[in-house]
Amino acid sequence: MVNLEIWLTFVLAATLILIIPGPTVILVVSQAVSHGRRSVVPIVAGVCLGDFTAMTCSLLGLGALLSASAALFMFFKWIGALYLIYLGIKLWRVSPDKGAINENSKATSAGSFFKSSYIVTALNPKSIAFFVAFLPQFVKPTAPMVPQLIILGSTFLLLATINAALYALFAGKIREIIKKTMVQKWFNRCGGTALIGAGLLTAGLKRSA
Repeated sequence: MVNLEIWLTFVLAATLILIIPGPTVILVVSQAVSHGRRSVVPIVAGVCLGDFTAMTCSLLGLGALLSASAALFMFFKWIGALYLIYLGIKLWRVSPDKGAINENSKATSAGSFFKSSYIVTALNPKSIAFFVAFLPQFVKPTAPMVPQLIILGSTFLLLATINAALYALFAGKIREIIKKTMVQKWFNRCGGTALIGAGLLTAGLKRSA
């Protein structure tokens, strides 16, 4: 089992890391502002499963493989970067006009929200490598490892889900408050620009030595 003091330290460290806006948070906020509350549940579910996938891959050794293989790291990096840029361009093209909003809402399914947040979260090579470097710092070598990893991993997933849900709900609330077409367009384009910027930053990631 995990020592209570170590667990509380892990919760604090993980919370501080999660609240810092990254590609996932930018996507969550942008989608929630653009599509409203109906997008919250599938987006948060995608983030949760994406983090679970990244963490599982890390524990199975993919994180170490990414650190060692330049080709594999580049593969994950460019898929993630290009997808973020694609989502940014797509958000730029969303029309905030009333009729267009209704059309976009019908055209964008819950599965689409889930898929976008899952891919962005799961395919970030730094996220996979992060779990390799982060989780072991809180594992006690003299105690059974598997129960500790399960507890710490489950705690991180819960915190990540809560973090994504709060960001999404906050962004959805902003959308309800903002009624003016030009302001909504400004939000969409800011969100789209942020996603494109996150994609460019992801493309510029370098493999850890």
